[in-house]
Amino acid sequence: MAEFIFAEYCDILDVAKKNFSYGNTVTLRFGPDICPIRKGLVTQDYNLIQFILNSRKLIKKSENYIFLKKWLGNGLLISDGDYWKRHRKILTPAFHFEILKNFVEVFEAAGDVLMEKLQKYDEVATVDLDILITLYTLDVICETAMGTKINAQSGQNIAYVESVRNMCKTVIERAFSPIKVFDQLYWLTGDYYKQQKALKILHGFTLNVINSKKDNPVRNDEKKTAFLDLLLKFSQKDDVLSISELREEVDTFMFEGHDTTASGICFALYCLADHPEVQEKVFQEQKEIFEDWKNPETTYSDLQKMKYLECVLKETLRLYPSVPVIGRYTTEEMNFDGYVIPKNTNIVIFIYGLHRNPDYFPEPEEFKPERFENFNNSLPFSNIPFSAGPRNCIGQKFAMLEMKSVISKIVRQFEIKPTVPRHEVQLSPETVLKSGNGVKVTLKKRN
Repeated sequence: MAEFIFAEYCDILDVAKKNFSYGNTVTLRFGPDICPIRKGLVTQDYNLIQFILNSRKLIKKSENYIFLKKWLGNGLLISDGDYWKRHRKILTPAFHFEILKNFVEVFEAAGDVLMEKLQKYDEVATVDLDILITLYTLDVICETAMGTKINAQSGQNIAYVESVRNMCKTVIERAFSPIKVFDQLYWLTGDYYKQQKALKILHGFTLNVINSKKDNPVRNDEKKTAFLDLLLKFSQKDDVLSISELREEVDTFMFEGHDTTASGICFALYCLADHPEVQEKVFQEQKEIFEDWKNPETTYSDLQKMKYLECVLKETLRLYPSVPVIGRYTTEEMNFDGYVIPKNTNIVIFIYGLHRNPDYFPEPEEFKPERFENFNNSLPFSNIPFSAGPRNCIGQKFAMLEMKSVISKIVRQFEIKPTVPRHEVQLSPETVLKSGNGVKVTLKKRN
Protein backbone atom coordinates (compact mmCIF):
# COMPACT_ATOMS: atom_id res chain seq x y z
CA MET A 1 0.00 0.00 0.00
CA ALA A 2 1.44 3.37 -1.00
CA GLU A 3 1.87 6.36 1.29
CA PHE A 4 -0.14 9.43 0.41
CA ILE A 5 1.61 12.58 1.65
CA PHE A 6 -0.09 15.98 1.67
CA ALA A 7 2.72 18.47 1.03
CA GLU A 8 0.55 21.50 0.24
CA TYR A 9 -3.23 21.59 0.05
CA CYS A 10 -3.21 23.15 -3.42
CA ASP A 11 -1.48 20.02 -4.75
CA ILE A 12 -3.96 17.49 -3.34
CA LEU A 13 -5.59 16.54 -6.65
CA ASP A 14 -2.28 16.02 -8.46
CA VAL A 15 -0.72 14.16 -5.54
CA ALA A 16 -3.80 11.95 -5.28
CA LYS A 17 -3.71 10.95 -8.95
CA LYS A 18 -0.04 10.03 -8.68
CA ASN A 19 -0.44 7.99 -5.50
CA PHE A 20 -3.57 6.16 -6.65
CA SER A 21 -1.48 4.51 -9.38
CA TYR A 22 -0.55 2.10 -6.57
CA GLY A 23 -4.15 1.20 -5.81
CA ASN A 24 -7.53 2.68 -4.88
CA THR A 25 -6.77 2.92 -1.15
CA VAL A 26 -3.54 4.38 0.20
CA THR A 27 -2.24 5.37 3.63
CA LEU A 28 -2.14 9.04 4.46
CA ARG A 29 0.59 10.83 6.35
CA PHE A 30 0.56 14.56 7.01
CA GLY A 31 3.84 15.84 8.41
CA PRO A 32 7.41 14.52 8.88
CA ASP A 33 8.35 10.83 8.83
CA ILE A 34 9.48 10.71 12.46
CA CYS A 35 6.43 12.40 13.97
CA PRO A 36 3.48 12.77 11.56
CA ILE A 37 0.79 15.20 12.65
CA ARG A 38 -1.98 13.00 11.31
CA LYS A 39 -2.29 9.56 9.74
CA GLY A 40 -5.11 7.65 8.10
CA LEU A 41 -6.48 6.33 4.81
CA VAL A 42 -7.44 7.94 1.51
CA THR A 43 -9.73 5.92 -0.72
CA GLN A 44 -11.53 6.00 -4.05
CA ASP A 45 -12.43 2.32 -3.82
CA TYR A 46 -16.13 1.86 -4.59
CA ASN A 47 -16.77 -1.01 -2.18
CA LEU A 48 -14.98 0.66 0.73
CA ILE A 49 -16.81 3.94 0.09
CA GLN A 50 -20.14 2.11 0.00
CA PHE A 51 -19.23 0.36 3.26
CA ILE A 52 -18.27 3.65 4.96
CA LEU A 53 -21.18 5.79 3.78
CA ASN A 54 -23.81 3.14 4.44
CA SER A 55 -22.56 2.52 7.97
CA ARG A 56 -24.65 3.74 10.89
CA LYS A 57 -21.52 3.55 13.06
CA LEU A 58 -19.17 5.54 10.82
CA ILE A 59 -20.91 8.91 11.06
CA LYS A 60 -18.26 10.86 12.98
CA LYS A 61 -16.46 13.41 10.78
CA SER A 62 -12.67 13.33 10.47
CA GLU A 63 -10.42 15.52 12.60
CA ASN A 64 -9.94 18.27 10.01
CA TYR A 65 -13.55 19.39 10.51
CA ILE A 66 -12.57 20.58 13.98
CA PHE A 67 -11.25 23.82 12.47
CA LEU A 68 -14.83 24.77 11.56
CA LYS A 69 -16.06 24.31 15.11
CA LYS A 70 -15.34 27.88 16.26
CA TRP A 71 -17.69 29.09 13.52
CA LEU A 72 -20.28 26.34 13.24
CA GLY A 73 -20.20 24.83 16.73
CA ASN A 74 -22.16 21.57 16.79
CA GLY A 75 -24.14 22.34 13.65
CA LEU A 76 -25.29 19.51 11.42
CA LEU A 77 -22.06 19.39 9.41
CA ILE A 78 -19.83 18.64 12.42
CA SER A 79 -21.96 17.02 15.12
CA ASP A 80 -22.28 13.26 15.52
CA GLY A 81 -23.96 10.57 17.62
CA ASP A 82 -27.38 11.08 19.16
CA TYR A 83 -26.99 14.87 19.01
CA TRP A 84 -26.56 14.73 15.22
CA LYS A 85 -29.47 12.26 14.79
CA ARG A 86 -31.77 14.50 16.84
CA HIS A 87 -30.87 17.63 14.88
CA ARG A 88 -31.10 15.88 11.51
CA LYS A 89 -34.62 14.77 12.41
CA ILE A 90 -35.55 18.32 13.48
CA LEU A 91 -34.09 19.98 10.37
CA THR A 92 -35.34 17.56 7.69
CA PRO A 93 -38.89 19.02 7.44
CA ALA A 94 -37.36 22.43 6.59
CA PHE A 95 -36.20 20.93 3.28
CA HIS A 96 -39.54 19.47 2.21
CA PHE A 97 -40.36 20.32 -1.41
CA GLU A 98 -43.41 22.30 -0.30
CA ILE A 99 -41.01 24.60 1.56
CA LEU A 100 -38.36 24.65 -1.18
CA LYS A 101 -40.70 25.61 -3.99
CA ASN A 102 -41.52 28.87 -2.21
CA PHE A 103 -37.84 29.85 -2.40
CA VAL A 104 -37.90 30.00 -6.20
CA GLU A 105 -38.99 33.64 -5.87
CA VAL A 106 -35.78 34.35 -3.94
CA PHE A 107 -33.65 32.59 -6.57
CA GLU A 108 -35.32 34.60 -9.31
CA ALA A 109 -35.10 37.99 -7.58
CA ALA A 110 -31.39 37.54 -6.80
CA GLY A 111 -30.90 36.23 -10.34
CA ASP A 112 -32.44 39.41 -11.79
CA VAL A 113 -29.86 41.48 -9.89
CA LEU A 114 -27.12 39.24 -11.29
CA MET A 115 -28.46 39.73 -14.82
CA GLU A 116 -28.15 43.50 -14.40
CA LYS A 117 -24.54 43.03 -13.33
CA LEU A 118 -23.79 40.78 -16.30
CA GLN A 119 -25.23 43.22 -18.87
CA LYS A 120 -22.11 45.38 -18.75
CA TYR A 121 -19.98 42.37 -19.73
CA ASP A 122 -21.76 41.91 -23.07
CA GLU A 123 -19.03 40.99 -25.57
CA VAL A 124 -16.29 42.09 -23.16
CA ALA A 125 -13.23 39.89 -23.71
CA THR A 126 -13.37 38.29 -20.26
CA VAL A 127 -15.66 38.08 -17.27
CA ASP A 128 -14.55 36.25 -14.12
CA LEU A 129 -17.68 34.53 -12.85
CA ASP A 130 -16.27 33.58 -9.44
CA ILE A 131 -16.99 36.66 -7.34
CA LEU A 132 -20.20 37.58 -9.21
CA ILE A 133 -21.75 34.16 -8.67
CA THR A 134 -20.55 33.92 -5.07
CA LEU A 135 -22.24 37.22 -4.19
CA TYR A 136 -25.42 35.94 -5.87
CA THR A 137 -25.41 32.73 -3.80
CA LEU A 138 -24.71 34.72 -0.61
CA ASP A 139 -27.78 36.85 -1.28
CA VAL A 140 -29.85 33.71 -1.83
CA ILE A 141 -28.68 31.75 1.20
CA CYS A 142 -28.96 34.70 3.56
CA GLU A 143 -32.57 35.37 2.59
CA THR A 144 -33.59 31.70 2.56
CA ALA A 145 -31.71 30.75 5.74
CA MET A 146 -32.41 33.84 7.82
CA GLY A 147 -35.16 35.70 5.99
CA THR A 148 -32.86 38.75 5.78
CA LYS A 149 -31.62 40.58 2.70
CA ILE A 150 -27.90 41.44 2.82
CA ASN A 151 -27.75 42.79 -0.77
CA ALA A 152 -24.22 41.45 -1.24
CA GLN A 153 -24.47 41.95 -5.01
CA SER A 154 -25.18 45.64 -4.46
CA GLY A 155 -22.13 46.12 -2.24
CA GLN A 156 -23.95 46.22 1.10
CA ASN A 157 -22.98 44.40 4.32
CA ILE A 158 -19.39 44.22 3.11
CA ALA A 159 -18.06 43.32 6.58
CA TYR A 160 -20.30 40.26 6.75
CA VAL A 161 -19.46 39.16 3.19
CA GLU A 162 -15.72 39.57 3.81
CA SER A 163 -15.97 37.68 7.10
CA VAL A 164 -17.59 34.70 5.37
CA ARG A 165 -14.82 34.66 2.76
CA ASN A 166 -12.05 35.08 5.36
CA MET A 167 -13.36 32.22 7.48
CA CYS A 168 -13.58 29.89 4.46
CA LYS A 169 -9.97 30.76 3.60
CA THR A 170 -8.45 30.50 7.08
CA VAL A 171 -10.13 27.17 7.86
CA ILE A 172 -8.49 25.36 4.95
CA GLU A 173 -5.13 27.07 5.44
CA ARG A 174 -5.11 26.01 9.06
CA ALA A 175 -5.93 22.40 8.23
CA PHE A 176 -2.79 22.10 6.09
CA SER A 177 -0.33 24.21 8.09
CA PRO A 178 2.21 22.38 10.30
CA ILE A 179 2.09 25.36 12.70
CA LYS A 180 -1.52 26.59 12.61
CA VAL A 181 -2.87 23.07 13.07
CA PHE A 182 -1.93 23.29 16.77
CA ASP A 183 -4.08 25.47 19.06
CA GLN A 184 -1.03 26.24 21.21
CA LEU A 185 0.71 27.87 18.20
CA TYR A 186 -2.25 29.15 16.18
CA TRP A 187 -3.06 31.99 18.58
CA LEU A 188 0.43 33.40 17.92
CA THR A 189 -0.33 33.93 14.22
CA GLY A 190 -2.03 36.85 12.50
CA ASP A 191 -4.71 34.50 11.14
CA TYR A 192 -5.94 33.83 14.67
CA TYR A 193 -6.82 37.49 15.19
CA LYS A 194 -8.39 37.74 11.74
CA GLN A 195 -10.50 34.72 12.65
CA GLN A 196 -11.59 36.22 15.96
CA LYS A 197 -12.66 39.43 14.22
CA ALA A 198 -14.58 37.50 11.55
CA LEU A 199 -16.31 35.29 14.15
CA LYS A 200 -17.45 38.33 16.12
CA ILE A 201 -19.08 39.76 12.99
CA LEU A 202 -20.60 36.45 11.81
CA HIS A 203 -21.99 35.35 15.17
CA GLY A 204 -23.18 38.84 16.01
CA PHE A 205 -25.06 39.14 12.72
CA THR A 206 -26.78 35.76 13.12
CA LEU A 207 -27.72 36.34 16.78
CA ASN A 208 -29.15 39.78 15.95
CA VAL A 209 -31.36 38.20 13.28
CA ILE A 210 -32.46 35.39 15.64
CA ASN A 211 -33.38 37.84 18.41
CA SER A 212 -35.26 40.05 15.94
CA LYS A 213 -37.17 37.03 14.64
CA LYS A 214 -38.04 35.92 18.16
CA ASP A 215 -39.49 39.36 18.91
CA ASN A 216 -41.33 39.51 15.58
CA PRO A 217 -42.29 35.95 14.60
CA VAL A 218 -43.40 35.21 11.05
CA ARG A 219 -47.17 35.10 10.50
CA ASN A 220 -48.76 31.74 9.69
CA ASP A 221 -50.24 33.12 6.47
CA GLU A 222 -46.92 34.28 5.05
CA LYS A 223 -46.09 32.33 1.90
CA LYS A 224 -42.30 32.47 2.16
CA THR A 225 -40.76 31.17 5.38
CA ALA A 226 -37.00 31.14 5.97
CA PHE A 227 -35.30 28.12 7.53
CA LEU A 228 -34.74 30.14 10.70
CA ASP A 229 -38.45 30.93 10.98
CA LEU A 230 -39.25 27.24 10.71
CA LEU A 231 -36.67 26.31 13.34
CA LEU A 232 -38.00 29.01 15.68
CA LYS A 233 -41.51 27.70 15.17
CA PHE A 234 -40.39 24.15 16.01
CA SER A 235 -38.45 25.37 19.04
CA GLN A 236 -41.28 27.49 20.45
CA LYS A 237 -43.64 24.55 20.05
CA ASP A 238 -41.47 21.82 21.56
CA ASP A 239 -38.57 23.75 23.16
CA VAL A 240 -36.13 21.66 21.13
CA LEU A 241 -33.38 24.11 20.10
CA SER A 242 -31.58 26.67 22.26
CA ILE A 243 -30.44 30.06 20.94
CA SER A 244 -26.86 28.79 20.55
CA GLU A 245 -28.09 25.68 18.70
CA LEU A 246 -30.19 27.84 16.38
CA ARG A 247 -27.18 30.04 15.67
CA GLU A 248 -24.98 27.03 14.92
CA GLU A 249 -27.47 25.53 12.47
CA VAL A 250 -28.11 28.83 10.67
CA ASP A 251 -24.36 29.47 10.41
CA THR A 252 -23.99 25.95 9.00
CA PHE A 253 -26.61 26.71 6.34
CA MET A 254 -24.69 29.88 5.49
CA PHE A 255 -21.37 28.06 5.18
CA GLU A 256 -22.60 25.00 3.29
CA GLY A 257 -25.18 26.75 1.15
CA HIS A 258 -23.28 29.46 -0.71
CA ASP A 259 -19.74 28.44 -1.72
CA THR A 260 -20.67 24.90 -2.78
CA THR A 261 -23.50 26.15 -4.99
CA ALA A 262 -21.36 28.95 -6.43
CA SER A 263 -18.71 26.40 -7.38
CA GLY A 264 -21.25 24.22 -9.19
CA ILE A 265 -22.75 27.18 -11.09
CA CYS A 266 -19.35 28.53 -12.17
CA PHE A 267 -18.07 25.19 -13.44
CA ALA A 268 -21.36 24.47 -15.23
CA LEU A 269 -21.14 27.78 -17.12
CA TYR A 270 -17.48 27.09 -17.91
CA CYS A 271 -18.41 23.68 -19.36
CA LEU A 272 -21.24 25.19 -21.41
CA ALA A 273 -18.82 27.74 -22.85
CA ASP A 274 -16.49 24.91 -23.90
CA HIS A 275 -19.30 22.79 -25.40
CA PRO A 276 -21.53 24.93 -27.65
CA GLU A 277 -23.52 21.89 -28.82
CA VAL A 278 -24.50 21.15 -25.21
CA GLN A 279 -25.31 24.80 -24.59
CA GLU A 280 -27.56 24.83 -27.65
CA LYS A 281 -29.51 21.85 -26.32
CA VAL A 282 -29.95 23.63 -22.99
CA PHE A 283 -31.14 26.75 -24.83
CA GLN A 284 -33.61 24.79 -26.97
CA GLU A 285 -35.03 23.17 -23.83
CA GLN A 286 -35.54 26.66 -22.39
CA LYS A 287 -37.37 27.74 -25.55
CA GLU A 288 -39.66 24.71 -25.34
CA ILE A 289 -40.55 25.59 -21.76
CA PHE A 290 -40.87 29.37 -22.14
CA GLU A 291 -41.25 29.71 -25.92
CA ASP A 292 -39.60 33.05 -26.80
CA TRP A 293 -40.05 34.64 -23.40
CA LYS A 294 -36.53 35.35 -22.15
CA ASN A 295 -37.37 36.67 -18.72
CA PRO A 296 -40.54 35.02 -17.41
CA GLU A 297 -41.50 34.54 -13.79
CA THR A 298 -40.02 31.06 -13.45
CA THR A 299 -41.92 28.66 -11.21
CA TYR A 300 -41.00 25.50 -9.35
CA SER A 301 -42.88 23.54 -12.02
CA ASP A 302 -40.77 25.16 -14.76
CA LEU A 303 -37.56 24.15 -13.01
CA GLN A 304 -38.80 20.56 -12.71
CA LYS A 305 -39.19 20.41 -16.52
CA MET A 306 -35.51 21.24 -17.13
CA LYS A 307 -34.41 17.61 -17.50
CA TYR A 308 -31.49 18.19 -19.84
CA LEU A 309 -30.16 21.08 -17.74
CA GLU A 310 -30.33 18.72 -14.77
CA CYS A 311 -28.13 16.25 -16.71
CA VAL A 312 -25.68 19.09 -17.41
CA LEU A 313 -25.50 19.88 -13.70
CA LYS A 314 -25.00 16.24 -12.75
CA GLU A 315 -22.19 15.88 -15.29
CA THR A 316 -20.61 19.12 -14.05
CA LEU A 317 -20.69 17.88 -10.46
CA ARG A 318 -19.23 14.56 -11.58
CA LEU A 319 -16.21 16.30 -13.13
CA TYR A 320 -16.02 19.14 -10.61
CA PRO A 321 -17.61 17.98 -7.33
CA SER A 322 -18.06 21.02 -5.11
CA VAL A 323 -16.76 18.98 -2.18
CA PRO A 324 -13.94 16.87 -3.69
CA VAL A 325 -13.11 15.05 -0.44
CA ILE A 326 -15.08 14.16 2.67
CA GLY A 327 -13.84 12.56 5.87
CA ARG A 328 -14.89 10.04 8.49
CA TYR A 329 -13.31 8.97 11.81
CA THR A 330 -13.49 5.49 13.28
CA THR A 331 -14.60 5.38 16.92
CA GLU A 332 -14.08 1.61 17.04
CA GLU A 333 -12.19 -1.05 15.12
CA MET A 334 -13.85 -1.85 11.78
CA ASN A 335 -13.54 -4.99 9.63
CA PHE A 336 -13.79 -4.66 5.86
CA ASP A 337 -13.08 -7.31 3.22
CA GLY A 338 -10.54 -9.13 5.39
CA TYR A 339 -8.81 -5.92 6.51
CA VAL A 340 -8.94 -4.27 9.92
CA ILE A 341 -9.35 -0.51 10.06
CA PRO A 342 -8.05 0.52 13.49
CA LYS A 343 -9.93 2.67 15.96
CA ASN A 344 -9.16 6.43 15.75
CA THR A 345 -8.43 6.34 12.01
CA ASN A 346 -9.11 9.32 9.74
CA ILE A 347 -10.59 8.15 6.43
CA VAL A 348 -10.62 10.51 3.45
CA ILE A 349 -13.11 9.65 0.70
CA PHE A 350 -11.68 11.01 -2.55
CA ILE A 351 -14.86 11.88 -4.46
CA TYR A 352 -12.97 13.66 -7.25
CA GLY A 353 -11.03 10.50 -8.10
CA LEU A 354 -14.06 8.23 -7.77
CA HIS A 355 -16.01 10.35 -10.27
CA ARG A 356 -13.24 10.12 -12.86
CA ASN A 357 -12.79 6.36 -12.63
CA PRO A 358 -13.18 4.74 -16.10
CA ASP A 359 -14.63 1.60 -14.46
CA TYR A 360 -17.79 3.58 -13.72
CA PHE A 361 -17.73 6.32 -16.35
CA PRO A 362 -16.40 5.57 -19.87
CA GLU A 363 -14.23 8.43 -21.14
CA PRO A 364 -14.28 9.92 -17.65
CA GLU A 365 -12.47 13.16 -18.56
CA GLU A 366 -15.05 14.02 -21.25
CA PHE A 367 -18.04 16.28 -20.55
CA LYS A 368 -21.06 14.21 -21.65
CA PRO A 369 -24.36 15.17 -19.97
CA GLU A 370 -26.15 12.49 -22.03
CA ARG A 371 -24.63 9.81 -19.81
CA PHE A 372 -27.14 10.86 -17.13
CA GLU A 373 -30.18 10.67 -19.41
CA ASN A 374 -30.32 6.91 -18.93
CA PHE A 375 -28.28 6.57 -15.75
CA ASN A 376 -29.61 3.35 -14.23
CA ASN A 377 -28.02 3.93 -10.81
CA SER A 378 -26.78 0.32 -10.68
CA LEU A 379 -23.70 1.68 -8.86
CA PRO A 380 -25.27 4.41 -6.70
CA PHE A 381 -22.04 5.19 -4.85
CA SER A 382 -20.08 5.93 -8.04
CA ASN A 383 -21.56 9.43 -8.30
CA ILE A 384 -21.84 11.14 -4.93
CA PRO A 385 -21.41 14.93 -5.26
CA PHE A 386 -23.76 15.35 -2.28
CA SER A 387 -22.28 12.41 -0.36
CA ALA A 388 -24.61 9.45 0.32
CA GLY A 389 -26.05 7.33 3.10
CA PRO A 390 -27.22 8.67 6.47
CA ARG A 391 -24.99 11.77 6.28
CA ASN A 392 -25.88 12.81 2.74
CA CYS A 393 -26.31 16.54 2.09
CA ILE A 394 -29.64 17.67 3.51
CA GLY A 395 -29.71 20.63 1.10
CA GLN A 396 -29.06 18.86 -2.22
CA LYS A 397 -32.55 19.53 -3.66
CA PHE A 398 -32.27 23.18 -2.63
CA ALA A 399 -28.89 23.43 -4.40
CA MET A 400 -30.13 21.81 -7.63
CA LEU A 401 -33.13 24.15 -7.79
CA GLU A 402 -30.96 27.22 -7.23
CA MET A 403 -28.41 26.16 -9.86
CA LYS A 404 -31.16 25.43 -12.40
CA SER A 405 -32.80 28.79 -11.74
CA VAL A 406 -29.76 30.99 -12.34
CA ILE A 407 -28.21 28.99 -15.21
CA SER A 408 -31.57 28.90 -16.98
CA LYS A 409 -31.77 32.68 -16.67
CA ILE A 410 -28.21 33.23 -17.94
CA VAL A 411 -28.56 30.85 -20.91
CA ARG A 412 -31.79 32.52 -22.02
CA GLN A 413 -30.15 35.95 -22.12
CA PHE A 414 -26.53 35.22 -23.05
CA GLU A 415 -24.50 32.99 -25.29
CA ILE A 416 -21.53 31.79 -23.23
CA LYS A 417 -18.23 31.45 -25.06
CA PRO A 418 -14.65 30.56 -24.15
CA THR A 419 -12.20 33.41 -23.78
CA VAL A 420 -9.54 33.99 -26.45
CA PRO A 421 -7.04 32.59 -25.68
CA ARG A 422 -9.04 29.92 -23.87
CA HIS A 423 -8.96 30.19 -20.08
CA GLU A 424 -7.70 27.02 -18.38
CA VAL A 425 -9.03 26.61 -14.84
CA GLN A 426 -6.49 25.66 -12.18
CA LEU A 427 -8.30 23.45 -9.71
CA SER A 428 -7.74 24.30 -6.07
CA PRO A 429 -9.56 22.49 -3.25
CA GLU A 430 -10.28 25.19 -0.68
CA THR A 431 -13.31 24.71 1.58
CA VAL A 432 -14.86 23.63 -1.73
CA LEU A 433 -13.42 22.91 -5.18
CA LYS A 434 -12.50 26.22 -6.81
CA SER A 435 -10.38 27.52 -9.63
CA GLY A 436 -7.30 29.24 -8.27
CA ASN A 437 -7.17 31.56 -11.29
CA GLY A 438 -10.89 32.28 -11.53
CA VAL A 439 -13.55 30.96 -13.91
CA LYS A 440 -13.43 33.18 -16.98
CA VAL A 441 -15.72 33.20 -20.00
CA THR A 442 -17.05 35.63 -22.61
CA LEU A 443 -20.72 36.62 -22.69
CA LYS A 444 -22.65 37.66 -25.78
CA LYS A 445 -26.18 38.92 -25.41
CA ARG A 446 -28.72 36.93 -27.41
CA ASN A 447 -30.80 38.78 -29.98
